[in-house]
Amino acid sequence: MLNASYWLTNIRLEQGYVIEDGQVAGTNTKVCHLRIDGDKISEVVGADIELQSQLPKYDCKELLMLPSFEEAHIHLDKTYFDGPWRAVKPASSVFERIEEEKVLLPKLLPMARQQAESILTLIQGFGATHVRSHCNIEPVSGLQRLEATVQALNAFAGKISSEIVAFPQHGLLRSDSVQLVKQSLAEGATFVGGVDPYTVDGDIEKSLQTMVELAVMSNAGIDIHLHDGKEAGKKTLTRLADLTEEAGLQGKVTVSHAFWFAGAQQQEAEEVAKRMASLGMTIASTVPIGRVMMPLPMLHSQGVKVKLATDSLTDHWSPFGNGDQLEKAGRYAELYGCNDELALSQSLRFITGGLTPLDPKGEQVWPKVGDTASFVLLHASCSAEAVARRAQRQAVWYEGRLVSGSITNRDL
Repeated sequence: MLNASYWLTNIRLEQGYVIEDGQVAGTNTKVCHLRIDGDKISEVVGADIELQSQLPKYDCKELLMLPSFEEAHIHLDKTYFDGPWRAVKPASSVFERIEEEKVLLPKLLPMARQQAESILTLIQGFGATHVRSHCNIEPVSGLQRLEATVQALNAFAGKISSEIVAFPQHGLLRSDSVQLVKQSLAEGATFVGGVDPYTVDGDIEKSLQTMVELAVMSNAGIDIHLHDGKEAGKKTLTRLADLTEEAGLQGKVTVSHAFWFAGAQQQEAEEVAKRMASLGMTIASTVPIGRVMMPLPMLHSQGVKVKLATDSLTDHWSPFGNGDQLEKAGRYAELYGCNDELALSQSLRFITGGLTPLDPKGEQVWPKVGDTASFVLLHASCSAEAVARRAQRQAVWYEGRLVSGSITNRDL
């Protein structure tokens, strides 16, 4: 266990970009010592300065320090993780998948808490210190999956911060889950969820109005799964934007997936993106590959908060997903052609809640004295290399505490 105050010595920090012929060609770093007091970084000095301090010192062997990661969308409560391998069964529609889920969920429930804790251990080892979990709230499960999720997150108290979305997977209106969602918001959930108001609920206006009413009533946010494209997808997005403004929910609304953007005309997509940005709306994306390619760089350039996420981690919806946010950042960089030092290093922001050690102009903006001591130590020379090479994580800190890995032969 670490002391309340201590030094981490010989940590590699980014200082600025190397500029050649007017272009970013590399990243300058410096080996430093950091003093941690409680949950804050209280002092940063160069490694050339001999420490005249009686506080404990832990040698970090010139590992690179980056901001810790954020898991913006994952389902902790329903998974095959920690169990036997199972691929996805073919299904012809979302409704067929929901019917499969109704049978499967009770069978998975006894393992829900243990599997959620295993996933939390996994993602923490990859560098995540914040997680937003979507938790099934529907008549088949009642609030049992919420209870398991809350118990798992409580087991990680002081190690990871969290949010829970009350997710009516079988349709907020379609499965008559409004009262269950309302109850879940009083018992640990912090966001109102929803899924495809047009396709699943069959009533865009009533579905969105109900979500907004629940959010306002419980002082909660909204995080909606939206797979619908074409006119239904656009109508859902634009109406949600209007309701966000009317209800004063600016900065509290996330659209997960938002696949409409992938098939929309550029000008139309940019107009909707600007509207969302003006309301502080966020898009959480798994960086899909294959049939759908989201215009994530455009969304970011228009001011929309873009966050990368795991979503399913091997379950009946998808056999993919490994819980590694740095892998997601690397996929983003590959898919959108972030090959150079500047683009690679700046793509880190999509998994850190917007934090990067250097801003786009090369000014050091993290870490600063007074910042919360939540970070990752990695085997890389700079953040660009960490993203491109999916660098090995050595140790993870959350609010001044070592929560995963080690920096010596013994755990601290």
